[in-house]
Amino acid sequence: MGRNRNWLQSLAEGADLGGEALPMQPLVELAGDGRVLIEHHQGVVQYSREKICVKVRYGIVVIAGCGLELRHMNRAQLSISGRIDCVSLERR
Repeated sequence: MGRNRNWLQSLAEGADLGGEALPMQPLVELAGDGRVLIEHHQGVVQYSREKICVKVRYGIVVIAGCGLELRHMNRAQLSISGRIDCVSLERR
């Protein structure tokens, strides 16, 4: 699988399609300082009003802030709102 992923990634980069061309690759979108959208997640692993941790294929996306709230979640994507101070990726 790693070899196929590298081949697909090389193809996407060469075609200048960006990361979205790879199937099931996590996409994290930050809208200002008030909303984060994560696509292709694998679930929430930690939840509080100050920190929400979301599992993705490569590790954990950590959203830190104040008054954080999980607004919407389904199998494909989730949306978090509140005052977003930091979004980071903790690789496995």
